[in-house]
Amino acid sequence: MSTYAHTYSIAAIDPDTQEMGIAVQSHYFSVGSVVPWARAGVGLVATQALVNMQYGPDGLALLEQGVSPRDTLERLLADDEGREYRQLTVLAPGHAPATHTGSGCIAEAGHATGNHYSCQANMMLNDTVWGAMAEAFESHAETRLPERLLAALQAAEYQGGDIRGRQSAAITVVRTTATGRATDDRILDLRVEDHHSPLNELDRLLSVDRAYRHANAGDEALEHGDVEAALAEFRKAESLQPDILELRYWHAISLLTAGRETEGLSLLSEVVSRNRNWLELTLRLPDAGLADFSEALIARLKDL
Repeated sequence: MSTYAHTYSIAAIDPDTQEMGIAVQSHYFSVGSVVPWARAGVGLVATQALVNMQYGPDGLALLEQGVSPRDTLERLLADDEGREYRQLTVLAPGHAPATHTGSGCIAEAGHATGNHYSCQANMMLNDTVWGAMAEAFESHAETRLPERLLAALQAAEYQGGDIRGRQSAAITVVRTTATGRATDDRILDLRVEDHHSPLNELDRLLSVDRAYRHANAGDEALEHGDVEAALAEFRKAESLQPDILELRYWHAISLLTAGRETEGLSLLSEVVSRNRNWLELTLRLPDAGLADFSEALIARLKDL
């Protein structure tokens, strides 16, 4: 299957954090369902321009068999009469990236590679896009891989990006070494399918993702009886996304669980004032075994 996804993307591996991922933006609906292919413990494939989507699963299958990125790329291209209209990148841990920009790709088109990464773009407004992406990725070496990938996309947009404009974007990150647990191996999978400013929306979603990761860590700490650690995680979550009621709610519940009723009730009352369903949920927690509230506290809750 071929489809047009004139696009800019970056595929990269962070050997320090043992993560690898792809970020992409295009004036194309749901580009995240077309361009990026990633498998934990195996590698990355980004297929774009006049997309041959079969490059994704076929490329990952070859990498999984131990074929190098360079040989994988050459095998995929060799069997494809439309290869000069394709743009393809293949990465795997421990190998240099392999990238192809066909001579038939619509200008401006090109790619730039470095240690553990490749930036590629086609149908761009300017020929400075892929170089700017590489520079941005390298200059953000101290940040997390998802933020580095986003910085590369933002640099591309600053250079003019896709000549047609913008519509969708995505970031996917997996582990370089598979654990065998799908929920652990896929670290991040965010998509903006159709938006007037997809990179801004992707940036917002990254912040929401970080907030919920802290909240999930807080839940886990509560399960292990570490209330202070839970409170710290919920505070971090709330600071990142103060307008998300659920994050404030579980912070309040953790305070009540810790016996800090005055603080907890104060925070909970703010949440309940905006939606009283949260109070009903709170009163159901003891029956679910998720809270051990005294009769006195329950009476105070009902007065909120």
